[in-house]
Amino acid sequence: MPTPVPPMQHLRKWLALAVLYGLGIATGWLFSLLGAPLPWMIGPLLLSAGLYLGGVLTVQVPLRTRPFGQMVIAAQVGLAFTPAALAALLAYAPLLVGAAFLTAAVACGVAYLTSRMGGMPPAQAFLATFPTSPVEAAVIAGKFGWDPAPIVLTQTLRIAAVVILVPLFVYAVDGWPAPGDLVRGGTFDPVGNGFLALLAIAGALVFRRLGLSNPWFLGPLAFSATAAAAGLQPAPFPPEMLSAAQIVLGTWLGSCFRREILLGGRRLMLTLTASTLLLLLVISTLALGLAALTDLRWEVLVLGMAPGGVTEMALTAKFLGVDLAMVTALQLTRIFIFMPNIPWIIGMIDRHDKRPHGT
Repeated sequence: MPTPVPPMQHLRKWLALAVLYGLGIATGWLFSLLGAPLPWMIGPLLLSAGLYLGGVLTVQVPLRTRPFGQMVIAAQVGLAFTPAALAALLAYAPLLVGAAFLTAAVACGVAYLTSRMGGMPPAQAFLATFPTSPVEAAVIAGKFGWDPAPIVLTQTLRIAAVVILVPLFVYAVDGWPAPGDLVRGGTFDPVGNGFLALLAIAGALVFRRLGLSNPWFLGPLAFSATAAAAGLQPAPFPPEMLSAAQIVLGTWLGSCFRREILLGGRRLMLTLTASTLLLLLVISTLALGLAALTDLRWEVLVLGMAPGGVTEMALTAKFLGVDLAMVTALQLTRIFIFMPNIPWIIGMIDRHDKRPHGT
């Protein structure tokens, strides 16, 4: 039987989490006053990362808090898939698929460099580099018996870099908007908001029951988008709820930056950081090139092709006021094509790497 946790230890854990979230709210509020992009996510993310990297906090932020943020944002994002938006997306189907394969090709190239420069086995370098969820990457690593720490670190570092650097880049080019110019949520509507919440919960439970990947985002997104396309018009969540979702996601993401992981190897840490920035730079450059060849805004392609989590990129697109449906479609196309295939691709690479030389 597991050893029972003393009541005082439980109390200290929840007090530490309460203080962490309280400081996260204060930091998000400060960043919002400064007009920073995604203030309620980036503020808590930087705060949480600083506290965990400095060893000030060691308590684990519960993983079950992340689904709340994913469900809220996914349901809100789904409202952008109106009939007109869906029709427009169909016309760009070749571009969506081509961009997905282009991103995958760049990720494979960067994974190869990471393996050579960081002394990481090729299969593990691929899992660490290819854009996917840190949680799902950790689960796959566990199935192969690998240490998930450097893989989770790289995935988290990639998402954090995208969430912070991409909005700042867009702001630097397009101009720094006033806080009031940011796209926010709707108004408080018990019936409409309740309907959207039910869609989110039902979608998540159904997708989880079916064993589909990323059910807490893709399920609510699918149900919300279906309702929007059918003209049922669920009411968007109020801004306070969107801010709460950002705080939850940012705090959890920042808590993944553990001090013991960073102290594990300087060469590997430098390699992982460099590969993350290289991946973001190359893909962003390609996105700008595609924008010059198409009629899409460059912001849409940079966000849509960015190697970040779909949750974070959808939220970024919403708050930057660009074509949310197209950004989400670009991200989802890559996810649906490659995410189900990551385990067998990694297995193939691992088997090839372990073959005796000359066979």
